[in-house]
Amino acid sequence: MNINPFVLSPAIPDGLFCDRQSESATLIKSLLNQENVVLISPRRVGKTGLIYHCFHQPEISDSYITVSIDILHTTSIQEFIKELGTAVFNTIAKRSKKLTKLFVTTLRSLSGSFGLDPVTYTPTFDLKLGQINMPEYTLDEIFTYLEKADKPCIVAIDEFQQITKYQDANIEAMLRGRIQKLVNTHFIFAGSERRLMNEMFFSDNRPFFQSATLLQLEPIDLDIYTEFAVRQFQTAGKDIEAEAIEWAYKSYDGVTMYVHKLLHDTYADTMPDSTCTIKEMQYAAEQLLQQNAKRLQELLAYVTEQQKEVLYAIAADRYAQRITSSDFVRRHHLKSASAVQSAVKRLLDLDLITEQHKSFSVSDPLLRIWIDRR
Repeated sequence: MNINPFVLSPAIPDGLFCDRQSESATLIKSLLNQENVVLISPRRVGKTGLIYHCFHQPEISDSYITVSIDILHTTSIQEFIKELGTAVFNTIAKRSKKLTKLFVTTLRSLSGSFGLDPVTYTPTFDLKLGQINMPEYTLDEIFTYLEKADKPCIVAIDEFQQITKYQDANIEAMLRGRIQKLVNTHFIFAGSERRLMNEMFFSDNRPFFQSATLLQLEPIDLDIYTEFAVRQFQTAGKDIEAEAIEWAYKSYDGVTMYVHKLLHDTYADTMPDSTCTIKEMQYAAEQLLQQNAKRLQELLAYVTEQQKEVLYAIAADRYAQRITSSDFVRRHHLKSASAVQSAVKRLLDLDLITEQHKSFSVSDPLLRIWIDRR
């Protein structure tokens, strides 16, 4: 069976995992040193894949229990607890009858969620949001259970900045106060909205201030990516032009998910003894854009006309600076500097744009390309 080496899921086999040697070594070292880690990267650059990769290395998998949750879609502490409780049950409690029994006896506030499978006669856990009526107490029970596990635990929480959008005003303090008391459990706080993550962990008036070791994840270097891609094509008796890889990389700002998707598709379309050229890569990119057109259009459904104008202006400059200057306002026919400032705040909240080193850009390069086409 000819397996496509450009794996699109986060669970990538070691032999097909591109680079990240330095980042992997740093993350594993921090975890083995019982540190909490804050992992910050742009979205779709591969932070989830890096976490999975490190979790499957023997120094981690042999000695630790690892739990992963993604909270991007959550809107309340109750949903957070539902995700965490379910993941802990599926990952830890199912390891043995002893751990299952411990889970049932520890999480007394959720007793109504437990049942028995009529076929296998094994305990089940079906947690409903309405059953979480004492969230702080239930959270204490989950952390108590983690502390009693038969191995040290590492919990990875993806898109951790989402908790700042909950209505619960004290959620950061509530979590920080409990996490700092844990001995058997450590955390990876992963996030893609850099502004929010930096404010959470590096502002001295926030509960999580300096509570975790920082690891920043940037796009994989072009030369490394090129060498990796060429090798995978040649292993299958195919070839690919370095220029085609460079075009995909630069068009999509080196964002791993999109570059990998294009390589995945062109690999499938390239026959043995054939070469993938820029033309084939551009065709795959056009297909990707068409497949996502409706989703991209829906992203702007709740954006006002004024906010769209500013978004389009930033997309046109690609990396926009001094966006409240008279030059930027005049050049893009915008209303005023104050109108730009108001729109930018909303666009940042929606994660449609990102700010780094006083430069603004569209967060999703596919959205930027779609806007350019319009």
